[in-house]
Amino acid sequence: MELTILMPCLNEAETVGPCVNKALAFLRRAGIEGEVLVADNGSSDGSQELAKAAGARVITVADKGYGCALLGGISAAAGRYVILGDADDSYDFSSLDDFVAALREGNQLVMGNRFRGGIRAGAMPPLHRYLGNPVLSLVGRIFFSARIKDFHCGLRGVDRAAALRLGLVAPGMEFASEMVVKATLAQWRITEVPTVLHPDGRSRAPHLRSWRDGWRHLRFLLMMSPRWLMLYPGLVLIAVGTLSELTILHGPVVINGVGFDIHTMLYAAGATILGVQLVLFSIIARAIGILKQVLPRTPPVVRFLRLFTLERGIVLGGLLITAGLGLAIYSVYAWAHVRLAAMDPATMMRIAIPSVTLMLAGAETVFASFLLSLIDVRPDSSVDP
Repeated sequence: MELTILMPCLNEAETVGPCVNKALAFLRRAGIEGEVLVADNGSSDGSQELAKAAGARVITVADKGYGCALLGGISAAAGRYVILGDADDSYDFSSLDDFVAALREGNQLVMGNRFRGGIRAGAMPPLHRYLGNPVLSLVGRIFFSARIKDFHCGLRGVDRAAALRLGLVAPGMEFASEMVVKATLAQWRITEVPTVLHPDGRSRAPHLRSWRDGWRHLRFLLMMSPRWLMLYPGLVLIAVGTLSELTILHGPVVINGVGFDIHTMLYAAGATILGVQLVLFSIIARAIGILKQVLPRTPPVVRFLRLFTLERGIVLGGLLITAGLGLAIYSVYAWAHVRLAAMDPATMMRIAIPSVTLMLAGAETVFASFLLSLIDVRPDSSVDP
């Protein structure tokens, strides 16, 4: 069988029948051997019977959530390709020609693009149309170098065998982002086709909750990108903190009548230490992501894991600690040659703050090296996901 048209369903009695009818009409018109599969997620309004009466095959997915329903449906699908679409009559299942053509061309993911195809009046709330979808799609494109302009279109087609290997697990609405992100990371062939979004045919409120589900999408995007969540902010903090400490090292700095002295230096040291922590956390998070098979082994990551061994981490951390201790010894030497009462606290802090910064950064590097070695996901490691 070539094609399964899959519809997740939860209390869609008003629209599931017309959706199934349109999908079956498309299969007949296009001469495609296929099926319409409804993945019911616990409907209590008779949606199951209405779908069956219209000619669909209905399965029950016990685990609750949009993602669970689609995962259950993809697993149960009989077709080589699966086109997924909401059962609320917001998409026209009688016009899937572009999706099928793109899948036949070898694309493993074919996304609908509602902004290219057209959004009918009343089909999408202004909050989603002008803020939620554009912003989250932009974040996805920046974080993952994806070329998809509409991350959250509910109408999309996949190669079923490839989708089953993708490791999709998100139970809720964030499943839409997970599929695009993981397909991009897996270097799938992905394309978009224009899709028209119509007002849905339901009289009740949609299942989607704007702020809750928007946060779930954003949270997923951040968790899947340790670079943007931790590495890049950490590097910026290190650069700003270190530069500020060095600038104030020899004396206060006055800009437009505003003085920056050891108090600023202390905050800069905090920024530097936090930056080091974020960089180390990003490395550890990436290793855990590889171990859990949710993040790929990219060439830069493979090279880094080969270079950053436990022993080299200990040496690097040891050098930082030694430098910090050297400054501490120098401060004691300076104190020993000046009467205690005459010692300027500001002078001492200019030495003490960089000293503590280096020692803390070194200690964090040493312990993070041990933790990364414990995870050990190097390509030649015996622990290989």
